[in-house]
Amino acid sequence: MEFAITFKGDIDPRRTVSLCKLAEQAGFTYGWFFDSHVLWRECYVTMAMCMEHTERMRFGPCVTNPAVRDWSVAASLYATLGSQSGGRFDLGIGRGDSSRRMLGKRPETVEHMIDFADKVKRMVRGETVNYSEEYADVQLTWAHDYEMPVWFAAYGPKALAAAGAHGDGLIIQLADPWLVKWFTDQALQARRDAGLDTAGFRVMSAAPAWVGDLDKAREQTRWFPAMVGNHVADLVEKYGRAGGGGIPQRLTDYIEGRKGYDYKHHADKDADHLSFISNDIIDSFGVLGSVEQHIAKIKELEANGVTQFNIYLMCGDEERIVEEYAKHILPHFQA
Repeated sequence: MEFAITFKGDIDPRRTVSLCKLAEQAGFTYGWFFDSHVLWRECYVTMAMCMEHTERMRFGPCVTNPAVRDWSVAASLYATLGSQSGGRFDLGIGRGDSSRRMLGKRPETVEHMIDFADKVKRMVRGETVNYSEEYADVQLTWAHDYEMPVWFAAYGPKALAAAGAHGDGLIIQLADPWLVKWFTDQALQARRDAGLDTAGFRVMSAAPAWVGDLDKAREQTRWFPAMVGNHVADLVEKYGRAGGGGIPQRLTDYIEGRKGYDYKHHADKDADHLSFISNDIIDSFGVLGSVEQHIAKIKELEANGVTQFNIYLMCGDEERIVEEYAKHILPHFQA
């Protein structure tokens, strides 16, 4: 099991660097960043700072999307970070939620996401690529054979199939073991159907974690199921409720009381749109409570196919959470 941390870009960059150094020393192997350029600072600048002050941690967006940067600009950025870090850059991509909606646009299509992943990955390798009828062929002549891992964030059937058939890994934004298995099984089946080996396919469970009093943990992480509810609402709109499109009732029931979502308070623990979230859902979607509860839940996620647990490190007490994991939790998962 790998362990990771994710930032949303609202804390001081120097503190972010310090947290990455602390996490690397503890045994965390990935540092991810939300890529939502209107809501928070440009993530790649801080990412580069963190790369300069670490030796082993890998970094990347969790997630970017095909629509906010020209594809050759994106490829040049990723190839540069890969080169400067000694090959420690992964790409996490999705359809674009807050990043697109803050511009008054809807998320991109799965097909566009697949095309973006393919074309950008090839440009990062140094291949000649044509990604638009409006532009000439593009080759980054200085990019040399970097095989950039690409992770697909997915909930719906089409996106899960894309992750399995076209990605190196799957990003699932929740830590409910039953749902994680339900998502993972679909991606793995798509991978088998595409004739690809499933052995090296990686699965990330990304969720907030809080070690300590459960009431306090719920207070600090209630924002997370509300954020996930946006994706579920999109699924329900497209595929219907339980019985239509195969979306399980377990996933849809909790959004019944949803009355809207203010993207200006995306991933904000003090937002006003959290009242519909029940304690059961908070407990299910995050990793909360005592050290023993954390260990048990992460082992259950591991048994259901998860290869990386990624802490959304944005609930307060960030240094303490990293230190709790370093001292009491990571040792149970290290060979």
